[in-house]
Amino acid sequence: MYNKKVRYEYITVEESLPLFVESVGYNTQELDFSRPGGYPYYHWLQTVEGEGRFSFDGQEYILSKGRGILLKPFTPHTYFSKSKVWSTMYVTFGGQSVVSILESLKMDVSTFYTDLGDIQSEEIITDMLMKIESDSEFSKLDLSIYLYKFLVKLRKYGKMNNQPSLSHLYDKVRHIVEWLETSYGEDITLDDMASHLNVSSQYLNRLFQNTFKVSPYTFLIQLRIRKAKEILLQKPELPLKSVAILTGFNDVSYFVATFKKKEGITPKKYRDLFARKKRIPAR
Repeated sequence: MYNKKVRYEYITVEESLPLFVESVGYNTQELDFSRPGGYPYYHWLQTVEGEGRFSFDGQEYILSKGRGILLKPFTPHTYFSKSKVWSTMYVTFGGQSVVSILESLKMDVSTFYTDLGDIQSEEIITDMLMKIESDSEFSKLDLSIYLYKFLVKLRKYGKMNNQPSLSHLYDKVRHIVEWLETSYGEDITLDDMASHLNVSSQYLNRLFQNTFKVSPYTFLIQLRIRKAKEILLQKPELPLKSVAILTGFNDVSYFVATFKKKEGITPKKYRDLFARKKRIPAR
């Protein structure tokens, strides 16, 4: 853990970068803040020691150790110390692709996070601070790497609004996913999947929606299409009907229509396009 109060703020930021750090720091004693207009960049604040009280969107949260807040730009908020000592770490950031990155991670919302231990966020922010101190002139690009690593870990392990983390949810469906990876070519129904996991079909659907944002059947179709793409390239001589049967599509017309809907081109065009590229010798 960092052992001194420090703040680094870039007066000029690399606006062209997909992600950039605007400021990063560690406070031995966090100040009280009221920002009715919010902050102009995304703002992450987490507690290292003690407790703080943080309010936004009409809700109040207690920020004790292992908890943090991610705020979208210009989100009105206030926070103040709730204990004698309240130490915090923070990062503010933006970038050309920050919105699309956070949307793809399903994190483009102002959110309260708990159980940050697996994320190692203190270590990542400490690495940022040490990088700036050792290489201040060229640290901006490196900070973008640290920032992306932090966001991915926050998505994977962070508990948003006290909900289970993505890794925790995946552990619950890991067994069924591993089974589907080897049995995708069989005639599988929703009830078959639920029985394999020994849960109800309704509960299985909720698990997949919470973990992958799709239904179990949609997940199976996506898996079959992925496997079909592999076979199309690995066995270019294999008829489409055989590819369809191998990947669980008993009707070749349905296979072609589903493939085109998901990939934008037919299986034949996909094979012709990518198999040809694969056969071109390197120069």
